[in-house]
Amino acid sequence: MDSLTTLMAQGSSFGDYFGAAIGLGLIVIGAGIGIGIIGGKAIESIARQPEMKGEIRTFMFLAAALVEGVAFFAAVICLLIVLTK
Repeated sequence: MDSLTTLMAQGSSFGDYFGAAIGLGLIVIGAGIGIGIIGGKAIESIARQPEMKGEIRTFMFLAAALVEGVAFFAAVICLLIVLTK
């Protein structure tokens, strides 16, 4: 019974940590899926138009960097939520 009351008293901090962990997991999954789609479509585009390989690669890197930037920003927000409590 003591452990239950302790968890209830610290419930808000546990919920914050759990929510941040779920949020970070979703961020990583989303970024991985996004970059996978970008890479797959870039390879498909290069296969269709090999002469545009340089431009396609440039745009692929730019899009992947933007996806990673958004994922990093969201991860920082999750950590700030936890660390400011």
